[in-house]
Amino acid sequence: SVSRTSPNLAFVPACLPPDPREVEELQRFVSNSKRLFVMTGAGISTESGIPDYRSEGVGLYARTDRRPIQHAEFVRSASARQRYWARNFVGWPQFSSHQPNAAHLVLRDWEKLGKLHWLVTQNVDALHAKAGSQRMTELHGCTHRVFCLACGDQILRSELQEHFKTLNPTWKAEAFGVAPDGDVFLTDEQVRDFQVPACRKCGGILKPDVTFFGDTVSREKVNFVHQRLAESDSMLVAGSSMQVYSGYRFALAAREKQLPIAILNIGPTRLDHFASLKLNSRCGELLPLIV
Repeated sequence: SVSRTSPNLAFVPACLPPDPREVEELQRFVSNSKRLFVMTGAGISTESGIPDYRSEGVGLYARTDRRPIQHAEFVRSASARQRYWARNFVGWPQFSSHQPNAAHLVLRDWEKLGKLHWLVTQNVDALHAKAGSQRMTELHGCTHRVFCLACGDQILRSELQEHFKTLNPTWKAEAFGVAPDGDVFLTDEQVRDFQVPACRKCGGILKPDVTFFGDTVSREKVNFVHQRLAESDSMLVAGSSMQVYSGYRFALAAREKQLPIAILNIGPTRLDHFASLKLNSRCGELLPLIV
């Protein structure tokens, strides 16, 4: 099911409504594109109620001193994993219930019409998949999948939630705020007694199928995305400041190929100085105006 209610703007920075001239410019850009390569970031999901990290005033970095877990810390420290999974366990019911917004649906429709050649999302929230997008790469993976670091066995995150409940029948914690990747704020005291299951096949460490900060995207996935970009004739960045290099490198490749680049994002991005078009509007408000 897809939410068609009003957008949740609690985590969306303030911005003016789309200027009619901007709508015309983006319409011209999209109309001239035959094989559009789209890259999305956290700013496309904020209207579904999922906070991002960097948005001015409303992002996690602006509101708290919390920082996302580092890959090396998760792998090295059992207590870090316990803390991560306890927070994630509490936050999962709400995080997994978020639904696509108007922007996700528009991009799905462009794919069906043959306009969108390939979609790359830096998000791990599965909202593009929920909307029905298929010609898509989840650059940083997806929180809805979990895998074993030792043997590679995969399970659904919803299945792991049941394991958590079985291991922690009396454990309860009140959450204090939701973070971008689905975990919540808990104290060390709340986390102390939380039990974390091991891999059902080999007893190894279970990790979300996402690229944590400090980790890298696989060379195979990067090469695949470069191939899809090489087949494209233009690039649209929606809801991303492109501060993370794993996504930014594809914009650099598009510039090298002299592809026209349009940016739809509230606030500045790393691409502003070489983009063909920069629009400062909400994705869910402007994209539905394009036919």
